[in-house]
Amino acid sequence: MDFQAIDGWLLSFPGAEKAFHEKWGWMVWWVGGKQFACELVAKPDAKPPYAGRHLLSLKGDPDRILELRAEFPDAILPGYYSDGRTWISVDLDADLSEDLVRYLCRRSYELVAAKLPKRIRAEMGLG
Repeated sequence: MDFQAIDGWLLSFPGAEKAFHEKWGWMVWWVGGKQFACELVAKPDAKPPYAGRHLLSLKGDPDRILELRAEFPDAILPGYYSDGRTWISVDLDADLSEDLVRYLCRRSYELVAAKLPKRIRAEMGLG
């Protein structure tokens, strides 16, 4: 999967920013000071099934997460170092459709942005 395209999608959302998180060694995308995506390569000695994978972690709908993990068990994993009930990690080297990955990125942003205070949402033009 073309990671530059994913980066562009993530940054195209209103108010989206990215920064390298030094402590974690991950790139993180934020909206209103809240994380909605992060990209990393899991260390080779990480717990299976994460070891050595290039991952994009995203927030998701709990019910939909279960469906996605059942449908794509080798490509969509419980969130790496996050709550697996509300976060997923997408293996960026897996054969997933661009449309699905774009949907997951957009949905993650929407879920996080919806929880921002009204003032911050209004400043970003989110109503």
